Amino acid sequence: MYLFLLAFHSLLSTFAPQRPTAELMPMVKIGAVPAEKLEWLTLEQALQKNKTKPRKILVDVYTNWCGWCKKMDKQVYLHPAVVQKLNQDFYVVKLNAEQRQPITIEGKTYKYLEKYRAHELALSLLQGQMSYPSTVFLNEKQQVMQRVPGFIPPKDFLRVLAYLSEK
Repeated sequence: MYLFLLAFHSLLSTFAPQRPTAELMPMVKIGAVPAEKLEWLTLEQALQKNKTKPRKILVDVYTNWCGWCKKMDKQVYLHPAVVQKLNQDFYVVKLNAEQRQPITIEGKTYKYLEKYRAHELALSLLQGQMSYPSTVFLNEKQQVMQRVPGFIPPKDFLRVLAYLSEK
């Protein structure tokens, strides 16, 4: 009986998954470089940078209460491939559609409009089609190239970025 158990244990150990050894386990480097992050700008900052180094501008139009906006922030704007593409080809702007502070661009001041419960700049960028989140792409001349309403999964967002960065 003892020999049977010994043989059975030996047989099991050849098929059982092995515990990872030190050489199989990935090493975590202390002091490793953190993942690349987006540099969120105001629209005024992006337009100023665009004067010296022209790039397309992505405007993320959001609200504080929007659950899909938060999901977009966590799943899309932290995705490494999305971050890399945006940092390479775009200036990125966050615009709270319900912010109360006025924004002045090239001498024109945009304000919060109580009547619409939205900021005039958001209303202008979205042509009054207030849907959150919405992503607005501007070309190097600050003209709207595309408006994309709603949450966009990272894989699809990368396709949009690849297409628009070439236009």
